[in-house]
Amino acid sequence: MQNFSSVAMGLAMVAAFLLVVGGVKLVLDRQTRTRGVLMIVAALVLVMNVMIWTV
Repeated sequence: MQNFSSVAMGLAMVAAFLLVVGGVKLVLDRQTRTRGVLMIVAALVLVMNVMIWTV
């Protein structure tokens, strides 16, 4: 179970990084600003979940 947890947390961090990158690209465009902000918030939620799982 330890190996699965490590893989899940690693994938969550990669997903959070990709969400931030995509969110920043969308925030820069005026028409998709709210979608970009939501992607960044989703990334923050993923990072907070990983922080909770590791403690």
